[in-house]
Amino acid sequence: MENEQLDRLRRTPAYPFFEAAHYLNMPVSTLRSWCIGQDYRVGGEIRRFRPLIELDGGRSEGLSFLNLVEAHVLAAIRRKHDIPLPKVREALAFMQKRMNTPRPLVERSFQTDGVSLFVEELSFLINVTHEGQIEMKELLLAHLHRIERDSAGLPIRLFPFTRTGTQERQAPVQIDPTIAFGRPSLRGRAVPTAVLADRFKAGEPMSELASDFDVTVEVIEDAIRCELDRAA
Repeated sequence: MENEQLDRLRRTPAYPFFEAAHYLNMPVSTLRSWCIGQDYRVGGEIRRFRPLIELDGGRSEGLSFLNLVEAHVLAAIRRKHDIPLPKVREALAFMQKRMNTPRPLVERSFQTDGVSLFVEELSFLINVTHEGQIEMKELLLAHLHRIERDSAGLPIRLFPFTRTGTQERQAPVQIDPTIAFGRPSLRGRAVPTAVLADRFKAGEPMSELASDFDVTVEVIEDAIRCELDRAA
């Protein structure tokens, strides 16, 4: 029963597009096009860009936790490599068939052999150099290492990057569908980042917040950024 409830939580739409885009450090318009598609014009002809991510709910409901994880992994592919999205779709279709799953990006096997297969297929489709393949694989793995899984290999927590880029080594913020209704919280403390932001805005210094929760000021700073940037 507990596993069924957790599975339901993972698949329940909970993140509006603007909120999910903020957590993933990406434009809202990009995330929407990945999830619901987009019309575009070529000459006088209107064409349709088909979604890369299949939402677990309706388009007005936003993303589920698993959708958020899928977008997190996709963001690695698009963040530093100007790869045409139709080619990404082709590579995903290849992985779906090869791994016999409709959502390869959330499977544990994608983190092992799947990454190499995916990079190889993309490289074949767009003729990426060997150096580019290595960089792409490292970037994918950096994002995949931010996903915590249960014993069955399914994602249970996401540790999003709180700064632009992927150079940060620590992961101070967690997104867990069982904590704070899936909103970001302080890693290992189950304290919503919104609470920290409210206390900071009320005048409490970061050093005091860090002392209260036995973490560094830098951790508190990253946790608060997760909220203040979104409010702005």
